[in-house]
Amino acid sequence: MHKTTRRLLLVLLIPVVLLILGTLVPRPLIASKPGEGDVPVREVLLLSNPIHTDIALRLDDELRSTFAALGLSGFAIDHPDAVYLVLGWGGRAFYIETPTWGDLKPGPAFKALTVDRSVMHVDLAGEIITDNPAVRRILLSEAGYRQMVAAMLGSFAKDAAGGLEPVADAAYGPNDMFFEANGRFNALLGCNTWTAAMLRAGGVRTGWWTPLPPLLTWSLDLHG
Repeated sequence: MHKTTRRLLLVLLIPVVLLILGTLVPRPLIASKPGEGDVPVREVLLLSNPIHTDIALRLDDELRSTFAALGLSGFAIDHPDAVYLVLGWGGRAFYIETPTWGDLKPGPAFKALTVDRSVMHVDLAGEIITDNPAVRRILLSEAGYRQMVAAMLGSFAKDAAGGLEPVADAAYGPNDMFFEANGRFNALLGCNTWTAAMLRAGGVRTGWWTPLPPLLTWSLDLHG
């Protein structure tokens, strides 16, 4: 085989190997032993599409209180018909400007492949059918649930007064909003690695590196 061809195959093989290892190698590497308070009592939903994942939290008075800052920023967290609060993290340009594949433009796509500022997207949902292939039920302990919620809340950037920072004129519909977020987005550490990090904050083992939704769900099958 020609040396140039071998080099090209090696270049193509490296990301494939990394993706496989990112799924097969668990994070954390060694599972912690369950404690007395680790009984699974809270359910959250992992929502997936071909390129993105969100986490849906069932709304109750406690969650509305925890995310009260959303309401102060104009988000309808007290909407009487809302059952779930849906949260996701992603690159500012691609996330905001590409609600559907039909809206794909070169500029946001390029930013998604390089480095971009990040945003949090929050949405409201009614009842979610859990036997849908795009929905995965995940059970957490009470402590794990609270730790995950705290990590999600900590993903929002704060202004000088400690409040949240809505992104002006950015929404897909009447019940969602975008907010400035902490961290920088890139193709290697993107929305799905954020979702995995939130699940790990809740005590769920994931793959070490899961940049695509199928890799995250497969790693949960292996390690979760």
